[in-house]
Amino acid sequence: MKSLLIIAYGNPLRGDDGVGWQAAELLIHKQWAEEVPILTRHQLTPELAERISEASRVIFVDAHAGISPGEIQTRRIIPDAEFSGAFTHHLTPESLLAAAREFYGRCPEAWLFSVTGGSFALQETLSPAVSASLPHLLNEIEQCASADSKPMTQSRNVGKVNHARI
Repeated sequence: MKSLLIIAYGNPLRGDDGVGWQAAELLIHKQWAEEVPILTRHQLTPELAERISEASRVIFVDAHAGISPGEIQTRRIIPDAEFSGAFTHHLTPESLLAAAREFYGRCPEAWLFSVTGGSFALQETLSPAVSASLPHLLNEIEQCASADSKPMTQSRNVGKVNHARI
């Protein structure tokens, strides 16, 4: 497997915002992931730029707010074109890729897998819709992690698929 880095982020104490953490916990038990760094973070930080620059592919896993809980969105991440070298309080995968390119001279291929949350309340469990999407999320991440696979950008609910190849 290529040099892969997985970064799962969100708040595991805020319901569905912890989907990245739960996905990471399940991924570390996969045989293919034995040598893959799988990081969990509450938020993206500038220090991640160096780790990102050392990988050939990065997978980000997060939750987002929306109207269809459990929907999985996959998209390729392109570095911010207007990166100034300064960091703000809120970092995005795009800004971290730009920082890796700017400071370390390398910007790997990167993908974001994001699940629409249904509840961001103070709780350590996922909503039923997000729990139901977790096996599908893991399967899609595993496909992206394989050396030759390039995922399709997509937005999908369990049983409903909408693909758009980029």
